[in-house]
Amino acid sequence: MDIEELEPRKKKDFEIGCDLSNHSIDELKELAETLGEEIKRIAEAIRSKESSRDTADSVFKS
Repeated sequence: MDIEELEPRKKKDFEIGCDLSNHSIDELKELAETLGEEIKRIAEAIRSKESSRDTADSVFKS
């Protein structure tokens, strides 16, 4: 048994467009969940900015 096998596995870095064949199924599932959460966070930021813009537009159009 190699000493590296006893050490906890470090999370692999992920880069958009990287080769996914090097990742395990569990890593891909975790990545998909993480990216889904990030998409929701980005969508909320977009909604917030659109709301702020719409509010500003209505003030200046008055």
